[in-house]
Amino acid sequence: MKKLEDLQAIIGEAVSKLSYPLYPAALYGPISYILSLGGKRMRPALLLMACDLFGGDIDAAISPALAIEVFHNFTLMHDDIMDNAPLRRGHTTVHERWNKNAAILSGDVMLIEGYKLMMQVEDRLLRPILDIFNNTAVGVCEGQQLDMEFENLSNVNIDEYLEMIRLKTAVVLGGALKIGALIGGADIKDADLLSSFGEHLGLAFQLQDDILDVYGDPEKFGKQVGGDIISNKKTYLLIKALELANDEQTNKLNNWIDLKHFDNTEKVSAVTAIYNSLNVRQYAEDAMQNYADKAFDALDAINLPEDHKQYLRDFADGLLVRES
Repeated sequence: MKKLEDLQAIIGEAVSKLSYPLYPAALYGPISYILSLGGKRMRPALLLMACDLFGGDIDAAISPALAIEVFHNFTLMHDDIMDNAPLRRGHTTVHERWNKNAAILSGDVMLIEGYKLMMQVEDRLLRPILDIFNNTAVGVCEGQQLDMEFENLSNVNIDEYLEMIRLKTAVVLGGALKIGALIGGADIKDADLLSSFGEHLGLAFQLQDDILDVYGDPEKFGKQVGGDIISNKKTYLLIKALELANDEQTNKLNNWIDLKHFDNTEKVSAVTAIYNSLNVRQYAEDAMQNYADKAFDALDAINLPEDHKQYLRDFADGLLVRES
């Protein structure tokens, strides 16, 4: 079994070799630009990992893995427009460097380029793999739409939130693993189980992200702690707090959410104190553990050698231990 970092390096090299026409420059330039900004390349690396787990030829999985990476970056390009984001991975976003119309059209071409790469799988696998890719792509769009709608809703519940993060984040992990497994020679039952492993792991990972945003060590977390509180992002912790709060706590939370001008440190401290009084961190950690357990249950049922399962357990443990 190849190490995850080796698979990420393979993808990184393959991305660097992707080439697009020079003309029209404003159509193809943004594609090369956003792909050059790096990132962890986790999703395509998982596709290669799944292929490797079942004894497949990693080289045969590189094009579909690139398809996942190109698709992921297409969604980022369009997400940045919707969010009016000035920066992506520390660099100017495409719509800021070019313009919104160029970013929309370049994103459209990226999606098509992703399909061209995915279609390089062998013919016998083409239809089932395109079905997975289509379902994954639609899920991500549904998740993004829900995320945008949630910004303007005051009564989002936990189940709605979990479904949103499942669609926006987790289905891509599951889809990448399922495609890689089929290319590696897995039967559909094992491919589905590996997909379930990835999806539940993705949910656990996102819940951990919500927890670490409030309770993490900024040195280890790599982000500003309390960023979600400052921006009023609807996370598991905020939704659970609003669900559990008494009238006084609800009023305090809503006052902080409605305030237009405030001291960041004061807001983070006040909202965190309400979270602590309601024990929402424990609720979030219990939910995260529940999804991690479901991931490991799916893993246990896969027909793979024990050392390959252990590889996946170690991977999952590494993903879910970014302690505060």
